[in-house]
Amino acid sequence: MNLLPVKSSFLASCAAIALMVTVSACGTPSKTGTTAGAETGAAPSGQPGGEGAMSQEAMAREKLEAPSMEVADLQDVNFDFDKSDIRSDARDILGKNADWITAHPEYSVQIEGHCDERGTAEYNLALGERRANSVKNYLAQMGVDSNRLVTISYGEELPLDPGHDDAAWAKNRRAHFLVVKTPR
Repeated sequence: MNLLPVKSSFLASCAAIALMVTVSACGTPSKTGTTAGAETGAAPSGQPGGEGAMSQEAMAREKLEAPSMEVADLQDVNFDFDKSDIRSDARDILGKNADWITAHPEYSVQIEGHCDERGTAEYNLALGERRANSVKNYLAQMGVDSNRLVTISYGEELPLDPGHDDAAWAKNRRAHFLVVKTPR
């Protein structure tokens, strides 16, 4: 009895299910708002995603379809606890990032909003979204075409530092940049 066709079909089905679970685990778009209490467990308030917002699922699909790369010239910016305002030390970094993005029109940039582990997952997704949008708006004010900037929030899900102390949390409160080749 030959089980190879059944085995390969079963494996293909498992792979498809795993992909669907992974994509659906990204969740629904988070709510945005400006209430205090981020990373402390308070619930977000405000309206669902802003103009041009993509769902987490759509972003995950797009990431699978378009290869992205890290660019050493684009540096992360960090945020204070429970804040989404651009810090003074981030302005110089974002100025250099804006120069690079403007000088490379063949690329689009995905701005990822991240949080530390404190607070609820839902609230941290909303805070990460506010952080990513803050950076996007700042870059647009500096003359970067906002159509080349896409935002996504990962909340607390992709920590840069897995530690559970102030130093680790400070590193994890960030906006990270990924570059994607713009289709021609």
